[in-house]
Amino acid sequence: MCKFKQSEVGLFLFTLFWAANLCAAELRIGTATADITPSLPAALMGLFELRIAHATATPLTANVVALESSEGNRSLDMAIMVSCDLVEVPKELLAQVRDEVHKRLPKLGVNKIFLNATHTHTAPVLENGWYRIPKEGVTQVDGYRAFFAQRVAEAIAQAWNARRPGSVTWGLSHAVVGYNRRAAYADGSAKMYGDTNVPDFRGLEGYEDHDVNMLFFWNQDGKLIATVIEVACPAQEVETDTTVNADFWHPVRVALRQRFGADLCVLGMVGAAGDQSPHLMYRKAAEERMRKLRNLSRLDEIARRIVLAVEEAFETVKNDRHADVPLVHKVETLTLPMRLVTEAEYAEAKAVCDKDAARFAADPKAADQAYLEMKWYGDVVKRFEKQRTDPQPKYEMELHVLRIGDVVVCTNEFELFTDYGIRIQARSKALQTFVVQLVGSGLGAGPYLPTEKAVRGGSYSAIVESNVVGPEGGKILVDRTVGLINGLWSDAEPRAAGDPNRQAED
Repeated sequence: MCKFKQSEVGLFLFTLFWAANLCAAELRIGTATADITPSLPAALMGLFELRIAHATATPLTANVVALESSEGNRSLDMAIMVSCDLVEVPKELLAQVRDEVHKRLPKLGVNKIFLNATHTHTAPVLENGWYRIPKEGVTQVDGYRAFFAQRVAEAIAQAWNARRPGSVTWGLSHAVVGYNRRAAYADGSAKMYGDTNVPDFRGLEGYEDHDVNMLFFWNQDGKLIATVIEVACPAQEVETDTTVNADFWHPVRVALRQRFGADLCVLGMVGAAGDQSPHLMYRKAAEERMRKLRNLSRLDEIARRIVLAVEEAFETVKNDRHADVPLVHKVETLTLPMRLVTEAEYAEAKAVCDKDAARFAADPKAADQAYLEMKWYGDVVKRFEKQRTDPQPKYEMELHVLRIGDVVVCTNEFELFTDYGIRIQARSKALQTFVVQLVGSGLGAGPYLPTEKAVRGGSYSAIVESNVVGPEGGKILVDRTVGLINGLWSDAEPRAAGDPNRQAED
């Protein structure tokens, strides 16, 4: 008879327990889409000027996938993912949506709902106080938020009530959509959208991520019902337009529905892309020539690349479906140190505020720029003054880590510089890691989370006005996210993830 040490018996029992909770679970899937297009005229968010849209170029939508893992009548875990054609999702708006969902589904754990923005700059204003929106004849912020919360809550309830057994798989491909938008120079400085055709240009500051991560969901009849597509690029190709527009995600959805069915639910997610955008930084003439020869608009060209990546991955993975995958969803509040405002930064911000206050007082009708600058720099002044009584201020962020089979979706509230996303992916035990930014953010003036290198380079997106949280918080965010991800994999569980050298290090 074999004899086992007590520790070996314990490990054996733990392995059995882990395996029992990862296997024989039924995946249930529901989908829905809501029209969140505002009534016109509507004020648009994203630039340092007020724009009023009097026309709609494309509809705006919120796309919902509801997931549940169950064993018989027992629910094991759940997640509801919502992709929104918005520039951001303020915390107050997320709370409104959850409140409305609770009215419709009082037993649902609404903390398992997360909303990500595609970051289109041609969607409605979502926060009061940023723009001087006319009180009459234009959709108001509070009115749109109430409309949005109702529409999205109804779609969430529809998706949850429609969930049925189904299957899922995951895929990876590539498409050149986002470009690093920070030009670096010989003197160590950097600038967002800086000139690249000058002698002191030394290169683009950071990495470019051209991965396209995908999830595909089927119903029991083998019909593709939803896809999640994560691209490390915000949807801001037409960001200066004055029409309502979902940007490149609209032609992506149109093309994929033509290919896979009119009711396909398409969730667009933005990967870590705080220093990336679809705007070209060099070789512009060659790109423009090819686009014109294809007879495509710039939006259609971007969509073409994404759709080709999706179709290529789909054909590769479509027979590798899984109906009993692990579904584990962890949610926690992460406390991060805020970026401190220095004496010099405070003095500069206060000087600008004082100057703009004088401009605004002299001519309030013609001083929209002054009004916005007072808000922009005024937040820095307030932060510094608060530091006098609270020298170590903190920022709380809701963090989601969702395991679906061999992959994981992790979220953050920032425009997270791409290097942070690479750090998370490189250290993750998941086969694929979707790092999704702008999930439930309410950061207003400071959404970017830059790297140490970017802070040294300066300029918009890496200066204190652009950041509520800095590189110190970025490291904590990466470490905690990786810790939560890797905690979803048992050492005893076979790992499909990859790199044998890295696994040996683990």
